[in-house]
Amino acid sequence: MSQILTNKAITSRDKDYSQWYNDIVIKAELADYSAVRGCMIIKPYGYTIWEKMQQTLDKMFKDTGHVNAYFPLFIPKSFFSKEASHVEGFAKECAVVTHYRLKLDSEKKEIVVDDDAKLEEELIVRPTSETIIWNTYRNWIQSYRDLPILINQWANVVRWEMRTRLFLRTAEFLWQEGHTAHATAQEAIEEAEKMLEVYADFAENTLAIPVIKGIKTPNERFAGAVETYCIEALMQDGKALQAGTSHFLGQNFAKAFDVKFANKNGELEYVWATSWGVSTRLMGALVMSHSDDLGLVLPPKIAPIQVVIVPIYKGIEEMEEIKSKLQPLINALKQNSISVKFDDDDKQRPGWKFAEYEMKGVPVRIAVGKRDLQNNQIEIARRDTLEKQLISLDKAVDFIKTLLDNIQKNLFLKAKKRLDANIHYVNTWEEFKGIIETKGGFVYAHWDGTAETEEKIKEATKATIRCIPLNNPKEEGKCIYSGQPSTQRVLFAKAY
Repeated sequence: MSQILTNKAITSRDKDYSQWYNDIVIKAELADYSAVRGCMIIKPYGYTIWEKMQQTLDKMFKDTGHVNAYFPLFIPKSFFSKEASHVEGFAKECAVVTHYRLKLDSEKKEIVVDDDAKLEEELIVRPTSETIIWNTYRNWIQSYRDLPILINQWANVVRWEMRTRLFLRTAEFLWQEGHTAHATAQEAIEEAEKMLEVYADFAENTLAIPVIKGIKTPNERFAGAVETYCIEALMQDGKALQAGTSHFLGQNFAKAFDVKFANKNGELEYVWATSWGVSTRLMGALVMSHSDDLGLVLPPKIAPIQVVIVPIYKGIEEMEEIKSKLQPLINALKQNSISVKFDDDDKQRPGWKFAEYEMKGVPVRIAVGKRDLQNNQIEIARRDTLEKQLISLDKAVDFIKTLLDNIQKNLFLKAKKRLDANIHYVNTWEEFKGIIETKGGFVYAHWDGTAETEEKIKEATKATIRCIPLNNPKEEGKCIYSGQPSTQRVLFAKAY
């Protein structure tokens, strides 16, 4: 994206939230549209944020005993037919490879598919990898001594979405998918719950996004799962976004692919399984959780540039003097693992740069001119509140370290306050419809537990059951829609 575009004003959230989101993604140079329908280009600035997410999550996975591997992009179509609910869940989103060669049609003067190069078996471009992985695990597992298998894969997947939005829903996206195998159901359940906690920890402590942990209803479960755990976040427009899922797969895939192991008594049993994943959808959550009408707002822990220094000068000699004077500060910040950029690009004026770094969400901006140097001070601005203050150069390192911590905490507390203010408890159908249509947010309401009622509520309001919160208190009541008895409230919202 050109430098001219990044300094144009973006659409206000209040005027058009959807356009506001798209403006930030484009003008903050996170992503761009692709020539391939429904796909996106992740630009360097956006990809650096994704890399920081990867690095943090990868360490969390490895700290919990997981290792990385890689499995094929293509999956034989016959594999999908082995787990009925799985193929039913993904059938409408699958891209299928049927041929392996093109040729030149000399009469039409165009490239066409070579009908003589049809595959013996069609291949699915992976929408998820359970089938190819469990076909592989059959060869890896014979005994209880081979368990557990704790593998994660960083990969791309394809789900042929009809309505796409940058980061939130694209035909191809990046993600990680964990696939583990266990000797007992309890071990697998504990694994699924542990990874849910990892995701919640990452969302709240790295991305500064508060989440609600829960389990999905049978209607909303991952195709082929016995139980799906999830974390749900609330965006600024009052819509929910599923930020991560972890699935207890039971023995479904082990039975489909005949994956058995000899237990300690020498008896053959089917293996127990989990899978879990988060994707570049988290980039969309990051944008919609914290940003404002000036552009992107980033938590320091995930920001590609945590501190930017913009010199204000006349002539190259003055700029070099500023740079020389601030070099000890730059070195000290780097020694404290703080990413810092000194912007000595002379193509744009300081005011343009201020707007540029506000658009890109850089947490801390330092402005310094010749007079500041004479007074041994710098001006420090924080992106989250836009507050500015003059700080002695001698105290700058400790001040910036503390400021970055404060910005991280402030963004979480601000998002948590918004979440808490947008949680509503309702007892009647009219109350429910009123909140969903006018306020949005998370709505706790009684539900009779039937898929039929769940679907009718969705048809009437477009609100879905986001989750049944973990450790949900039991509470006798009546379903808001059917009036039938209910034992607990569940979490409804409109969602992305």
